[in-house]
Amino acid sequence: MRSDEPSAPLTRLTRPLVRDGGELRPASWEEALDRAAAGFRRGVAEHGPNSFGMLSCARATNEMNFMAQKFTRVVVGTNNVDSCNRTCHAPSVAGLAAAFGSGGGTSSYTEIEDTDLIVIWGGNPRFAHPIFFQHVLKAVRRGARLFVVDPRRTPTAEWADRWLGLNVGTDIPLAHAIGREILHAGLANDTFVQRATTGLEEYRALVEPWTLAAAEAETGVPAEAIRELAHAYARAERAQMCWTLGITEHHNATDNVRSLINLSLLTGHVGRYGSGLNPLRGQNNVQGGGDMGAIPDRLVGFQDILDARVRAPFEAAWGREIQPVKGLNLTQMFEAMDERELRTLYVIGENPVQSEPETHKTTRRLRGLDHLVVQDIFLTRTAELADVVLPASASWCESDGTFTNSERRVQLVRRALDPPEGARDDIEIMCDLATRLGHDWTRPSAEEIWDEVRSLSPMHRGMSYARLAELHGIQWPCYSEDTVEPSYLHARLWSEDPAERGEPAPFGIVGHSPPVDLLDEDFPFRLTTGRRLDDYNTGVQTSGFSSPLRRGELLDLSPEDAAKLGVADGETVRVTSRRGSVLVPVSVTEAMRPGLVFMTFHFPDQVDTQLLTIDATDPIAGTAEYKAAAVRIERVERSARQTAAAG
Repeated sequence: MRSDEPSAPLTRLTRPLVRDGGELRPASWEEALDRAAAGFRRGVAEHGPNSFGMLSCARATNEMNFMAQKFTRVVVGTNNVDSCNRTCHAPSVAGLAAAFGSGGGTSSYTEIEDTDLIVIWGGNPRFAHPIFFQHVLKAVRRGARLFVVDPRRTPTAEWADRWLGLNVGTDIPLAHAIGREILHAGLANDTFVQRATTGLEEYRALVEPWTLAAAEAETGVPAEAIRELAHAYARAERAQMCWTLGITEHHNATDNVRSLINLSLLTGHVGRYGSGLNPLRGQNNVQGGGDMGAIPDRLVGFQDILDARVRAPFEAAWGREIQPVKGLNLTQMFEAMDERELRTLYVIGENPVQSEPETHKTTRRLRGLDHLVVQDIFLTRTAELADVVLPASASWCESDGTFTNSERRVQLVRRALDPPEGARDDIEIMCDLATRLGHDWTRPSAEEIWDEVRSLSPMHRGMSYARLAELHGIQWPCYSEDTVEPSYLHARLWSEDPAERGEPAPFGIVGHSPPVDLLDEDFPFRLTTGRRLDDYNTGVQTSGFSSPLRRGELLDLSPEDAAKLGVADGETVRVTSRRGSVLVPVSVTEAMRPGLVFMTFHFPDQVDTQLLTIDATDPIAGTAEYKAAAVRIERVERSARQTAAAG
């Protein structure tokens, strides 16, 4: 198929499928549920509960994600549950939690509009977060300064006062140089630093080698631009630091996040209205999935699963002891498949065949499972490998429940459309499976599930459905139905009373570690990946729709590199990494710097970009280094049709 032709649209699943003789065939709901439950039961009986894993869905409601982690911990008895948060913003959660004790963004969208300076680091919200970007534009039009730090001159950068085009994987040297300049210029907020932080002297020693000249040599950003950003950020009365996957999809991603947090601690740009730290979430409920405990080390409300005092009310409510150990995250689950330690996987609304790096490796691992159950609205490439496929009604407009956005705002939704005949509600499916596995679960309403969430999570306690409807959403934390907390987090750090301030925020002592996939003569180009405005993630929900915007997969290439390679706009090239090779048309664009190329993973049926990426992962968060593959590019001989068209 040509890459400028839309792939065939996926049709909604309306009948369960089961695998017989190597092929998937239609089945009744009773047969499919019996088979799914039997496989789970057999796996636990033969290999123990920790041989089971659950991947929950970041596009489904909070209530569904809560029930998914409850199914994993209560019905199966393991903490092996995770979601696509691992693929994108687990480093943000880890970094923010290490500094402040909670893993959410610290500000609101309104504050973005009211701030004086915005730094967008490693993100292109003009395309990837267009709703959030409208708030940025309001701020810019009001007079706020905008700095964009990104290897590409993105459409977001076109709106910036200054674009800092850095080399891929040099975020920490750049952040350290900014911090050093702030210190040497005497622009640190000494009162805040002394009162609310620890580790300043270690931080000062850490950043000292990163002079403006040293940072320019490593990052490619002119020293003058580094100095301008440092002074502007430190001098601003209110400033927002925003980041996304350009920071988090690296092998040292948590360290990247900590390096940005350091700048806010140094200047006091956190804990006050208009100043904050904001990871931008890419799917509608990435924040909520983590909030609901669909992660391996936290229960709902980000409560530590290792703390016996935290586990006690859950065990009392659920009548089941919770393992006092961290479960496997998504990355660790796939590694455990190689060792045959993880034998059974239940996937709800995720598509790891297309979202995980090194597609061949991911496919091999899933094929090696004893039992794979996929619950989805489409027959994805992951579902094609399943032993049982369960058709769900998980789309947002077919559900009652709540979602939590990037500003921590919990919002109530009501079903607008009926699901197609034959599909079933995700929670109903899980309850039917739980019953087959010996747990007498009824089918609770979304509001009943939410009330259970509120009973177990202090930070959600004040958010009844009635209040959520009345107030059009509430940001967590909300501890009581009588109050609404401030829109920003960590105001305690500004208190003059040490008891009210609580634990100080530590500076992160993090060093520079370049990309794992090294450039050399055989692989001289740096491939970075991301999103475009016209499509969505792995393309499942946007495939098959005609639009002038949808051009299929492209390799963005600088004019200088196109000239050296002798390729023209629209011409097909072969892109090869140390792991695989793909054919893709070229898009020659001034947005790219020489030596840097860009692709998405929106069109896997046409160009499987994940064949090129590397699964080197962050040791703390488990997120893969999607942003830094080494590749070579080779011109492909034109067909007669291409030659005639070019002539």
